[in-house]
Amino acid sequence: MSLLAPEKTAVSVDMYSMTVPVLVRALKNLSHLLDKAEAHVEDNGLKPEDMLGARLIEDMLALVNQVQLATDTAKGAVARLAGVENPSFADIETTFDELHQRIDKTIEFINSVDRDLFDGAETRDVTLKVRSGDIHFKGYDYLTGFVLPNLFFHVTTAYGIIRHKGVKIGKLDYLGPR
Repeated sequence: MSLLAPEKTAVSVDMYSMTVPVLVRALKNLSHLLDKAEAHVEDNGLKPEDMLGARLIEDMLALVNQVQLATDTAKGAVARLAGVENPSFADIETTFDELHQRIDKTIEFINSVDRDLFDGAETRDVTLKVRSGDIHFKGYDYLTGFVLPNLFFHVTTAYGIIRHKGVKIGKLDYLGPR
């Protein structure tokens, strides 16, 4: 054994545990953030559409879009990693209630996928079709290098928008209950 090149150890990966509980928790925390935003709107006599259409800066997507993209990322990840059909949700939400329904529908889908379908997902070929061309991954790299950063980007951006609009939230609201 060399000190410069340590031996590699094979690591067993439970893709289900790395995916489903993490995605569900992030979406539940996002729903909690929306609850706080809605209460702020109601308590201060504000227009819901002003909160839902808010952006951090004009060239970024609005709060409603951040929620749509977070749910799309989560359901797409589960579908691709488990090898099942990715349900299509139209991006038509305009109210807090509709966003909560979308999150709930996404969580319901995620929880409905059989754990056994994730067996071997770490080496499963995943192809994303994007405007600039196809992106190819193995399942583990897709989850750790694309899905999780992308999901947390949209949840964090939603948090930032809500906080920027004056809602009293903090890091524990983002992290959610244990």
